[in-house]
Amino acid sequence: MTKIVNHWIGGKTVEGASGTHGPVTDPATGAVTTKVAFASVDEVDAAVAAAKEAFATWGQSSLAQRTSILFTFRALLDAHRDEIAELITAEHGKVHSDALGEVARGLEIVDLACGISVQLKGELSTQVASRVDVSSIRQPLGVVAGITPFNFPAMVPMWMFPIAIACGNTFVLKPSEKDPSASIRIAELLAEAGLPGGVFNVVHGDKVAVDRLLEHPDVKAVSFVGSTPIARYIHTTASANGKRVQALGGAKNHMLVLPDADLDAAADAAVSAAYGSAGERCMAISAVVAVGAIGDALVEKIRERAEKIKIGPGNDPASEMGPLITKVHRDKVASYVEGAAAEGCEVVLDGTGYTVDGFEDGHWIGISLLDKVPTTAKAYQDEIFGPVLCVLRTETYEEALDIVNASPFGNGTAIFTRDGGAARRFQLEVEAGMVGVNVPIPVPVGYHSFGGWKDSLFGDHHIYGNDGTHFYTRGKVVTTRWPDPADAPAGVDLGFPRNH
Repeated sequence: MTKIVNHWIGGKTVEGASGTHGPVTDPATGAVTTKVAFASVDEVDAAVAAAKEAFATWGQSSLAQRTSILFTFRALLDAHRDEIAELITAEHGKVHSDALGEVARGLEIVDLACGISVQLKGELSTQVASRVDVSSIRQPLGVVAGITPFNFPAMVPMWMFPIAIACGNTFVLKPSEKDPSASIRIAELLAEAGLPGGVFNVVHGDKVAVDRLLEHPDVKAVSFVGSTPIARYIHTTASANGKRVQALGGAKNHMLVLPDADLDAAADAAVSAAYGSAGERCMAISAVVAVGAIGDALVEKIRERAEKIKIGPGNDPASEMGPLITKVHRDKVASYVEGAAAEGCEVVLDGTGYTVDGFEDGHWIGISLLDKVPTTAKAYQDEIFGPVLCVLRTETYEEALDIVNASPFGNGTAIFTRDGGAARRFQLEVEAGMVGVNVPIPVPVGYHSFGGWKDSLFGDHHIYGNDGTHFYTRGKVVTTRWPDPADAPAGVDLGFPRNH
């Protein structure tokens, strides 16, 4: 019997009423294992209404109450991390170790939310004028929404809702319809932790659900992670409806390797960053820029390592890389490799014909490595979101930097070198929001913020960290003047002398 994933509204499971469902496949077999209910406008409205009703009390609750519930949730999430990782693997396809890592990175943000009291502290200036004080405080917005992608069905929602609800907001999540089960299990754990009904809600669906959240007058802010075209649409539409927006878009992350770099370390980093989680990461390294004469040696070291990667079902402990999320996506990724030679690329490894015995209907693709890639090639220009690594060659650091800065994307980047001066120049000169020095995937820890530049971010705030706290709150400044108690009206004795 096919499993059905329904909505979570007002603290309980709510069966889909629209009559529309979407298929969820096991990427390793290609079989449809689950149906997910797609929300109608009325069902989205019901979730927002539940969140709005809950905000009336949750927004006035004590910080101690909110963080106490989050501490309990954190313990439950930790205890159930294997279960959640198994749900991710079953629907996304990534190997179990990758799924566990995703949950661990989400836990970092829950940790941050548990200690959010420091970020919510206000400011006070006394005696700015005679008997006048000025204070600044931060207050929650109300109902906020998150729209999240398929590649991290647990981590990316946890980049959003823990901070949002710790700040006193209520939350409506619209997760990817391709792997929805993890979000419902998280909702159940939040309820078990004592979170009041309506504070956290989940509605599944497609563009109907998304558009309703973007236009709903009671939704005050929208957070999004996904592709650049959709991020631009989310930002434009939600902003036009008067909402605060943070919309994180796509990427083409470059890794510069200078001639003095440790080539073994650089090759290890390139392989793990390009092919980990089958390349379905917005922070994946998809372009290596080899500077000087080290190109041939570096490509050979990458090839040697890439050929040893074990590809198989995500629930097989021997697997190091799993399948792609859907057959459609698999075919799109393959098309970049199949057309690469005609665009001037040297195809070192072609993984498009890869399959796994016994799982022939799975969404399999092997490792692909393209060398001497021109910047005009589609494999370089587009975000592929699969296990395809492009290697570009330059003679100088300046030429390499120009390539990176000419990209319309500015999410993450890295440099591999032993020279501190070169690394310092790069981190100041490169046009990207996150920079790694001998670190291939520079995803910030929870108490710093994640976000790119250029077409990788639409909106003013990065996600989580201090930016997350500011995004989910609004500032208020209070100017106060109190009369001196010695000037109390006649007949009112406050115990103060009448002289000054």
